Amino acid sequence: MSQFLKSFVKDESGATAIEYGLIAAGISIVIVGAVQLIGPALESTFDDIAEALE
Repeated sequence: MSQFLKSFVKDESGATAIEYGLIAAGISIVIVGAVQLIGPALESTFDDIAEALE
């Protein structure tokens, strides 16, 4: 039983998965923030194009 606990404590594969999850969450937060900042300007540009095509 103590050998199992020692190997469980030394196992770092779960930590790597958590790190990748945190990196993915950070990247997604940056993407959402960028889209919220650029969104209104992009919508205005597409509205201008649509009006020009009418």
